[in-house]
Amino acid sequence: MKATTQSGREARGRDQESGHAPRAPVTGGQLMRAIVQDRYGTAAGDVLRLARIGVPAVKDGEVLVGVRAAGVDRGTWHLMTGVPYLMRILGFGVRGPRAAVLGRDLAGTVEAVGRDVTGLEPGDEVFGTGHGSFAEYAPARPDTLAPKPANIYFEQAAAVPTSAITALQAVRDRARLRPGQHVLIAGASGGVGTFAVQIAKAYGAEVTGVCSTAKMDLVRAIGADHVIDYTREDFADGRRRYDAVIDIGGNRRLAHLRRALTPRGTLVITGGEGGGPWLGGTGRNLRAALVSPFVSQRLTAFIARQRHADLMVLRDLMESGAVTPAIDRAYPLSEAPAAVGYLAEGRARGKVVLTI
Repeated sequence: MKATTQSGREARGRDQESGHAPRAPVTGGQLMRAIVQDRYGTAAGDVLRLARIGVPAVKDGEVLVGVRAAGVDRGTWHLMTGVPYLMRILGFGVRGPRAAVLGRDLAGTVEAVGRDVTGLEPGDEVFGTGHGSFAEYAPARPDTLAPKPANIYFEQAAAVPTSAITALQAVRDRARLRPGQHVLIAGASGGVGTFAVQIAKAYGAEVTGVCSTAKMDLVRAIGADHVIDYTREDFADGRRRYDAVIDIGGNRRLAHLRRALTPRGTLVITGGEGGGPWLGGTGRNLRAALVSPFVSQRLTAFIARQRHADLMVLRDLMESGAVTPAIDRAYPLSEAPAAVGYLAEGRARGKVVLTI
């Protein structure tokens, strides 16, 4: 079910219940708990381990965040496995992972501020992205952080950055949804999908969500006007066509997706699974770009970019209650392998997070 919007007092109470007690000030040579990875592999329990390593030094132009919660997304699994191999060539490490600590999405408290940093100071509660968030402390650039809304607790805030920014850019920038338009969201029950449904509703669209039988109640609860069970019904059977179709992390053929569009509708592909080990699901994205100039429909695929302005848009949406992160499970840091494994199984209803 949809997580309920909470008051600032309730949110702080939830954080205290989760064990978020004040930490001692960071000192030189201090060690921290972190989930580290030395090699690529598909079994999280084999390649991820809890270790004690040094707290990162605060560099000029960066801040050090005391991480209270970290988000787990599909990208975490790809970084753990090193697949598709194209990722390794693009700089994530050819033979093994370049970054020892997994994780990007985080929510927590600024612990220390480097030189030339303005607008943030120790004690500020923030959410956004950093480097190695599966740890007690993580460095981050100020432009990748935003103030945490008072009515959202740390676990919810940590679920936002990658997934919600992807959803926002898909709905607003790629689908270009306007009030009254009809949008179909395939993968509506996942991390990106649960945000996409709520954001599309906030932009005034009529939303149809596509998911499995077991997740239909969740998609209805977060505001979808219509829900289609893909195990029983084909959303592209021609009975209804949509102004936009947003396909999240799927592997459906372009021809099939186009059948659900109006003659001048827009297809937005974000993420993608399947495909070969080298390109993964990106092959379908390339085909969309090649086909689009020759058809009346607009076919587009993209990789989301982290933008401070978008974090602030999401902050406003959460403060207003228009968007509330839907959390399926929260695992302690020591159980990060189980969290990544659970997400990889495809059973998650909304987001999976770590509490730290």
